[in-house]
Amino acid sequence: MATDDSNDLLPVDHRESATSPGTAVERADALQNPGLPPHRLRVTDTDPKAAKRAERVIVALFYVSVVGSVFAMAAYFAFPIRPNDLGSVRLNNVFIGLGLSFALLAVGVAAVHWGKVLMVDHEGIDIRHPVHGDAPTQARAVEIFRQADRESGFNRRVLIRNGMIAAFAALPFPAIFLFRDLGPAVGTPAAAYSHTMWKKGTRLTKDPTGDPILASEVTLGSVFHVIPENLNKSEDVLEEKAKAAVLLMRLEPKDLHVSADRKTWNYDGIVAYSKICTHVGCPVALYEQQTHHLLCPCHQSQFDITREAAVIFGPAVRPLPQLPISVDSDGYLIAQSDFHEPVGPSFWERRGDYNA
Repeated sequence: MATDDSNDLLPVDHRESATSPGTAVERADALQNPGLPPHRLRVTDTDPKAAKRAERVIVALFYVSVVGSVFAMAAYFAFPIRPNDLGSVRLNNVFIGLGLSFALLAVGVAAVHWGKVLMVDHEGIDIRHPVHGDAPTQARAVEIFRQADRESGFNRRVLIRNGMIAAFAALPFPAIFLFRDLGPAVGTPAAAYSHTMWKKGTRLTKDPTGDPILASEVTLGSVFHVIPENLNKSEDVLEEKAKAAVLLMRLEPKDLHVSADRKTWNYDGIVAYSKICTHVGCPVALYEQQTHHLLCPCHQSQFDITREAAVIFGPAVRPLPQLPISVDSDGYLIAQSDFHEPVGPSFWERRGDYNA
């Protein structure tokens, strides 16, 4: 008897499908697509008066933001920061902060309220598409943007649009006032930091007591935090101290590698350098007695005191300025002059002719 061996000629998977029809059957218990829930209209969709009230609320919020921005600018002048008065700093920060907080909060609340009660509310499904579309797809994208513009009512609701524009236009002005205040009152940063309270004959005194320092008190390996005499009597103690603060150390004179023009700047191995890091102005307050290195704790710049505070590590690119010192007739340490270059960070405005 003849037999049909045609199935033997099929691949294995074809033979299985041919002999086992119906293996790809849809499951009867598969989870069904529930679809979208019924759309619920909002009060503003059915009541024009409610929509008008919501519009007025949104406009009012935008103008509250304008008032907050103006208040922040007014507070900048009404509560100025006075020298040596931490209370004035607190008042200035509080009232400027309150004004900016109301300005930003009002914009945020207005935007959320606008989207929830007035913009077109409907459910939709976004179908994923390839990143790059053909011309009809791109045209459809433009149409969607235009539809979103119509649904938001941005061009139709003129009051809301103008209120939002006014709020966003007012917001940058407080920032302009605050950023301007970060700069020096007059001149360039290099000019502002070119002169300190140090001058010829000014005694070196201990920070914070203001007691003068005898040269004999400075022992090998010791370090003194130093301020100019009469600093505590100046009109702006904090600002003057930020420029004139000095570290005083004593080394063996043979350990100092001194350039020809600085041979008279130290006294019997006692040297004085600016305490203000030349990177971004942090206080250089850590002294390694064995290595004679000064370390800035902010960004780990290191300065070698034996080599005129040269940078040996870290982001600083300029040595610490040295204060020329000597002693008076009573044996107290005094300054020979001011620093011969600007102290503090190395601003790009620095010029080579600042060195005396």
